[in-house]
Amino acid sequence: MEMFVAVVEEGSVRGASERVFRTQPAVSIAIRKLEEEVGVALFDRSKRYDYRLTQAGEAMFSYARRMLSLRNETAAALRDICNLRAGRLRIGANESISLHLLPKLLEAFLKRHVEVRMEVLCERSESLVADLRDRKLDLALLSFKPDNNDLESRFITQDELVLVTHPNHSLAHKGNVRIRDLSEESLLVMDVSQPSPWHQKIADAFVRFKAPLHLTIENAPIETIKRMVALGLGVGFVPLMSVREEREREELAVIDVADFHQERSVWLVRRRTVQSPPVKAFVEVACEFGAKLTSQSRDPLPVPPPRKVAVLKKRA
Repeated sequence: MEMFVAVVEEGSVRGASERVFRTQPAVSIAIRKLEEEVGVALFDRSKRYDYRLTQAGEAMFSYARRMLSLRNETAAALRDICNLRAGRLRIGANESISLHLLPKLLEAFLKRHVEVRMEVLCERSESLVADLRDRKLDLALLSFKPDNNDLESRFITQDELVLVTHPNHSLAHKGNVRIRDLSEESLLVMDVSQPSPWHQKIADAFVRFKAPLHLTIENAPIETIKRMVALGLGVGFVPLMSVREEREREELAVIDVADFHQERSVWLVRRRTVQSPPVKAFVEVACEFGAKLTSQSRDPLPVPPPRKVAVLKKRA
């Protein structure tokens, strides 16, 4: 078809052969094969060396130019995607990761590839895994490694579950806190309506140490728990990554519970298929960022000096 368009635009087989870098016989054979395929003559050959289009040839020429133009646009678009000058990346994460880790990853990625369009979905981890398998997502950041042969996981960083209190809370001034010390506290917990290893381990710890578990608020988003703790309405267990900034600003106190230590890994998960250039680029950036973040997390955050203020009374 490209040779056909060249013959029409150059006005001769000779001119077309020079344009497409083929011999004149090769161009003539290509034109005959095209006519055999469509079942109609495309040129009026009544005059030698003066190829004029038939009515069918005029229609073919109009469509052929549009198809070749679309082919060139397609090739250019694919080059842009391969060179990360275009493309789309669909990524999902749960609440804590989407609020406190994903924005930093996106910032690092977009500094290098600003023209890639991003789509972000915040959902439960179980739903994200299903969306990955259904090809509704390209990548997902999860707090567990899925046991699925269709998916592959890359370790990004480590996180842990920590107890947070108001900075003036009595527990914030204790050097050694244990689960039994929480038996009279109003506890705020994240969503317990879905199965969660962390929630179960919290409950198991209270049972193991024979400490009453007073759940004041259940199924609360992490940001709600943080806000309520900051108002002195209870204490709560949340991911450490979600309270680093509040700890540095001394808005919340992060308490070490000596007999309760739970860590979780953050994994970048994708399908075991051929990956698009944006997906490959994001995995590279995420792994670099995770390695840097893990290195920084080895240095503990500075603990603010104790304040000489009145201790908040425990709620009944």
